[in-house]
Amino acid sequence: MTATCVVGLQWGDEAKGKIVDLLGEQFDYVVRYNGGANAGHTVVAGGRTFKLSLLPTGVIRPNVISVIGNGVVVYPPRFLEEVEQLQRHGFDLSRTLALSDHAHLIFPYHIEEDRLAESGSEGQIGTTGRGIGPCYQDKVGRRCGIRVGELFHPEHFRERLARIVPFKNRLLAAIANGHPTSFQPFDAEALAQEYLAYAERLKPYVTDTCRLLQEAARQGKRILFEAAQGSLLDVDHGTYPYVTSSSSLPAGIWSGAGLPTRHVTRIIGVVKAYTTRVGQGPFPTELNDGPEGYGERIRRVGKEYGTVTGRPRRCGWFDAVAVRYTAALAGADEITIMLLDVLSGLPEVKICVEYERDGERTVHFPSDAYELQRCRPVYETLPGWGEDISTARRLADLPPAARRYVDRIAELIGLPVSIISVGPDREQTIRLAA
Repeated sequence: MTATCVVGLQWGDEAKGKIVDLLGEQFDYVVRYNGGANAGHTVVAGGRTFKLSLLPTGVIRPNVISVIGNGVVVYPPRFLEEVEQLQRHGFDLSRTLALSDHAHLIFPYHIEEDRLAESGSEGQIGTTGRGIGPCYQDKVGRRCGIRVGELFHPEHFRERLARIVPFKNRLLAAIANGHPTSFQPFDAEALAQEYLAYAERLKPYVTDTCRLLQEAARQGKRILFEAAQGSLLDVDHGTYPYVTSSSSLPAGIWSGAGLPTRHVTRIIGVVKAYTTRVGQGPFPTELNDGPEGYGERIRRVGKEYGTVTGRPRRCGWFDAVAVRYTAALAGADEITIMLLDVLSGLPEVKICVEYERDGERTVHFPSDAYELQRCRPVYETLPGWGEDISTARRLADLPPAARRYVDRIAELIGLPVSIISVGPDREQTIRLAA
């Protein structure tokens, strides 16, 4: 059995969903192994647009089993909302969607903790407010974490909530003290009734996904792992503390899906032709050049607004220093360059090739946020192209300047380019031999 992993090499939002969708027909299983409903992805197929944040992209492929692994944190209302959205479009997920019984549950008190923490004047990190971080805190802290499988033992579930909710109410009251906003204490029994009602609707999808994937491996099935967020948001190797709460690198597969990573023989790193970031944290190549500048133009043309939150993304030039760092961490074999069409019409394009810090130049990426904040980009400027490239289907269809830009990125990262995307639809793709 061999497996492939698709991983973002920037701060997320690299259009990984399109790559997973393009490759989906080659696989039997598509697996999410980290994150939660903070990881939005948009897939356009046959003129229809699907916006998902929790379900794997593979769900729109009828012959693929989609798996939400134990490393994911799940908010049941969001899970059911996405299932129902797809059912309305004619998708039957009853035999093609599996949810791990070991995945942890997000509760309203997690979302409230997120809201209160981000509404204060101290310690903001720009979360999506979906309760992801607080849920992972409970998972690691062990005393308050509740798994999906516990929903199917009602008395046990009620007993756990009866112990946890009073503690959460005291915690939230302490966090809210002095905040301009307050909260309403939660009722343990009301939460129990709400979530036990979800249990009946979740039940057809819940299973031991570790066993499912291990059996698939024994049978030689083809498995595609879909990383959420981006490598620069990895909790260990990203720009800490402005990161997510899980391992967004391929390293998270073993713990988040229960399948040894020795099975992964191909790792595809996904990058945008430029860089974006949502929330707080350092961003060396960010373009703060005003409403008529390149940064705003990239945001407008690229529709750079969060799939989950709708927040405008911060936009900047391609950062080869950062991507070279994450490509090495991820063990990427190749890269795909997404949204190249967004740069059409610019008179010039820039690539960050080095950083300058305290008067010295470096090609090494400091993942420590304080150190990165002190770095200034050193750019290489290339000519832009005016042609509309959205109809290009072969490398030869691209104008010379666009080809040179792609080639230069490949040179700086040291990896071949296997796919170039020139639009959101499946057909707007140039496939190359990696």
